[in-house]
Amino acid sequence: MSKSFGKQNVLRGINLELNHPGKITAILGPNGSGKTTLIKSLLGIVLPDQGMIELFGKNVQNNYTYRSQIGYLPQIARFPENLSVAELIELIKDIRGPGANEEKLIQRFGLNPFLDKRLSHLSGGTKQKVNLSLAFMYDTPLLMLDEPSSGLDPLAMQRLRQLLDEQKQKGKMILVTTHIMSLVEEIADEIIFLLDGHIHFQGTKEALKDRYQESNVERAIAKILETPKARDVNSINSSAHLTA
Repeated sequence: MSKSFGKQNVLRGINLELNHPGKITAILGPNGSGKTTLIKSLLGIVLPDQGMIELFGKNVQNNYTYRSQIGYLPQIARFPENLSVAELIELIKDIRGPGANEEKLIQRFGLNPFLDKRLSHLSGGTKQKVNLSLAFMYDTPLLMLDEPSSGLDPLAMQRLRQLLDEQKQKGKMILVTTHIMSLVEEIADEIIFLLDGHIHFQGTKEALKDRYQESNVERAIAKILETPKARDVNSINSSAHLTA
């Protein structure tokens, strides 16, 4: 799959197939490497210039019903500012239909005191807790989380980790983009590293550390970015194909 915005080539022939129920795949890369574009393409929000995307064995083009099987957390949540938290939750339930499980998430992230407050009056961290609650509110087999830890305090981070572990135990397939390498070190089962629109590395944390002879993920990633030839060699070139 390839995608450009004007003269900027964001994804340059991505070939990716994932089928990892009960595991977390971390999609990493520097700013502008194509992480968010890849996630939005899988959701059908961004249309590829070339290539094909399949989810659950079906081509996603002109077929948006598959989205009901995805829990999505956008990197930046743009909520209607005039709504209260409770009104936003009800709005999402009206759109997505029955099956929501918001009560446990409201308790987990301590949102009860904010239910009647307008979204425009909330801090960034509290908005992120609302964002997370909406993403996990339905029991979907696939979760796509774009920077889930953004703005969270240490307690909320701990509860996010617990929630991710619970979802793994249920056999969910989880895709996460993040710049927090300590979170990757703790939760990720597989790493996909994007660089200049290509897949530069795909494999386990251990394989990444072994390849670059480093003791942790952060140092291994830093070594990739510091190597002048990193943008020219060892990239895996090749329609984004995701199966669950």
